[in-house]
Amino acid sequence: MNVLFLPREGVELYRELLSSETSRDALRFYRPVEKHGGVMVTMASLGSALSLASDLRWYVRRYTRDVLFEISAGVYCTHNLAREIYYDRTVSPGKGWKFRRVYVIQGDRLASVEKVPPEKKEEFFGARPGEVRLEVWCTADEDSPG
Repeated sequence: MNVLFLPREGVELYRELLSSETSRDALRFYRPVEKHGGVMVTMASLGSALSLASDLRWYVRRYTRDVLFEISAGVYCTHNLAREIYYDRTVSPGKGWKFRRVYVIQGDRLASVEKVPPEKKEEFFGARPGEVRLEVWCTADEDSPG
């Protein structure tokens, strides 16, 4: 299980997290690495990943654009969906999960977030040279316009 913290534009998140004693203390048992334009931390479980995100909530609010949780190989979910899965136990996403986004990372920054129509999944997840595309599952509320 990995948690990926995606920084706001112009923020060097890895440096910010390691320059603060408070965040270093929260990360002391983990080895954060820079990956996919953000900071990735490998965790034992979804519960521990949610706990770390909670411990770092001030940094998340101030410095990040999004926090993603890798729920299976190459498939991430939003913070809201992770909370519904773990705490509320109201959803159990499976292979046919229809609420999806693609996060396009170019170089070291998040370039765009696009809604993925279920019938067009294959054409959205093919990465072009110089970019990474992450499949991100979300809640029905996050998927709806507005």
